[in-house]
Amino acid sequence: MKKLLKIAVMLVFLVFGIYVFLENYKPALDKNHGKIRCTLYVGKSENQPLIVGFGGSEGGNPWESNYWKPTREEFLKRGYAFLAVEYFGGKTTASNLDRISLNAIYDSIIKASRHPKIQANKIAIVGGSKGGELVLNLASLYPEIDAVVAIVASNVSFAGLTIMSNTSSWTYNNKEIPFILPPYSTIPALLKGDRFTAFQLMLNDEDQVKKAEIPVEKMNANVLLISATKDEEWPSTAMSEAIVKRLNEKNYKKYYKHIPVVGGHTEPLKHFDRVYDFLDNHFKDE
Repeated sequence: MKKLLKIAVMLVFLVFGIYVFLENYKPALDKNHGKIRCTLYVGKSENQPLIVGFGGSEGGNPWESNYWKPTREEFLKRGYAFLAVEYFGGKTTASNLDRISLNAIYDSIIKASRHPKIQANKIAIVGGSKGGELVLNLASLYPEIDAVVAIVASNVSFAGLTIMSNTSSWTYNNKEIPFILPPYSTIPALLKGDRFTAFQLMLNDEDQVKKAEIPVEKMNANVLLISATKDEEWPSTAMSEAIVKRLNEKNYKKYYKHIPVVGGHTEPLKHFDRVYDFLDNHFKDE
């Protein structure tokens, strides 16, 4: 009996030790931290405004794929140049979405904008899901960005995709962007694969939300938000409405609009005509 009790106590201490270790453990930055890979598509005309496309938590460079080829070609047809950005998940970029350098992304955009056929002072950024979170953060830090399209985006910054979710998704000037630290109450939902409930639980913490809210009023860009009313991943419509509310309260001077689309997380991707209209009317011709 004493032997079993001793083993039980040892197991308790072992589990507690592992818990404490993981609670305080932060993974080292990836060997490719700060490395961004881009592919630039340029049409034949002169002075092409630049559209910059970002993927989400899937990683890699989805805008290079055949799936997005018709959209890329439509941008070129409309007189835009297009930059497809890979910020993690490739052979030469960070392996995880963890403390991605916004400085490095911005530097890559500026480098591309120096192409002789590109109008360097006309830059629009487009991102969906985590990419939407990214573009709102980026535009709030860099006033050179003229237009933002944030699709099923968030109004706050969430944690990076690490084992304990205790690091930010983004860094600026080598400092982590403030983010929501997931509470333990999200664990059951995450174990069931119910990401929507997990994100909703995070957003219920008003203090965490206040700390992690993206300062969108600092943008110098016209803004289009497109959300999904039946989003199964996270509450993109409510979060987009929170962005609009903040812009209203801060008396934001630039154009902004939120379009809720009926459907799930990927439904807005079927309505890119809204994106083209916005860019043609509130970016290209301004």
